[in-house]
Amino acid sequence: MIDITGITKSFGALQVLKGIDLKVEKGEVVSIVGPSGAGKTTLLQIVGTLDRPDAGRVMIDGHCVTSMGARELARFRCNHLGFVFQFHQLLPEFSALENVMIPAFIAGTAEREARARALELLQFMGLADRAHHRPKELSGGENQRVAVARALVNNPDVVLADEPSGSLDSRNKAELHQLFFDLRDRMGQTFIIVTHDETLAQLTDRTIHMQDGLIIS
Repeated sequence: MIDITGITKSFGALQVLKGIDLKVEKGEVVSIVGPSGAGKTTLLQIVGTLDRPDAGRVMIDGHCVTSMGARELARFRCNHLGFVFQFHQLLPEFSALENVMIPAFIAGTAEREARARALELLQFMGLADRAHHRPKELSGGENQRVAVARALVNNPDVVLADEPSGSLDSRNKAELHQLFFDLRDRMGQTFIIVTHDETLAQLTDRTIHMQDGLIIS
């Protein structure tokens, strides 16, 4: 599914990634852990095509994303990748349903189809009765589940999550963590999760440890 080879990345004189090789199989839930400054988020951004490496190659489902031009990359990102951030990043003026539908509209999906898919996902998240509420009317845990639904609306090959439970209390963290595995079991979803949460890391199929820009185990 994902094949990362020889990835390096520097910002000025600071080399953040020093040669990363990693493979992730379809349907795997993989966590990436390590101290601040280890390069975890930079690696996630490169896999997510939000940044480019200085050297190396990223293959996703047979597509070499590191060789794509900007327009092709944007199209690939929209259709094949989903993102979940620490803070939900929902648009406050739109309802939960509308927030979930937005990536589908960007991908060119017809409104009826986008609405049906968004409602299906919100129902799976246990939020069918909250579909028309705006983010300020939802709890932190509900907003993050809406954000997960938004990440899934285009049926991506991979969901990339950066500290997805970092802003949640213990109960909502546990519910969100379980949701990732429910989605994998129900939809065959692949997840790469950057986290400092040891409980989540221990639950994942595999934990990648990073330090000083390198994978150490």
